[in-house]
Amino acid sequence: MSEKVLNATTWKENVVLVDADYVDKVAFNLIVNFERMIGRRIPQADMAKWLECVALDGGLRERQSDAPSHETQVVLLHAANGTRMDNFVPGAFADLDGKAFQGPLGEFLISCVPVEEMVTAEDLFIDAMQVVCNSGDVKRVMVIPDTEHIYNKVREGLRHVDDDKRITVFSMQPMEGGNYRQEILGYSLMAALGIRADEIKE
Repeated sequence: MSEKVLNATTWKENVVLVDADYVDKVAFNLIVNFERMIGRRIPQADMAKWLECVALDGGLRERQSDAPSHETQVVLLHAANGTRMDNFVPGAFADLDGKAFQGPLGEFLISCVPVEEMVTAEDLFIDAMQVVCNSGDVKRVMVIPDTEHIYNKVREGLRHVDDDKRITVFSMQPMEGGNYRQEILGYSLMAALGIRADEIKE
């Protein structure tokens, strides 16, 4: 499965590459902390809303009515024994893999890729990132790695990406810069969790 996705002959113009286990862990921590902070139950994150927020942060905008719709390819890398993202809805990989949804930013097509025994999660993420970024079909890439563990490898892996590609790396805090834009992962997750700015201020 990993090889099938990585060696895809055609990538969409926009690609979101996600370490699903890491993002699920971050969502859990946000839920726990904000439930305590604002005193109400926080629901699971809306997967479609989160992906649209990530795409917006990555520079995607609604097309004009006479222009063709965007297509965005989403790749969720996850542990081989993992079956779901517990803090997202929908969260089961079986329900997400091969599915698509349509929204204001166009169509999002989702692939769920398990980390096979032959490779580590870290190596698979970096390999996938480089395959995507080196594809001539891809113009915009949103990279969501486990920045706690592989950020330096991500920065190094993106060092020689063509300047005409728009690369955005998401992390929970500003990191040492590289040949790409940066966005704070927490903002898109908070939107998907239904946490409002006025609740935080209060």
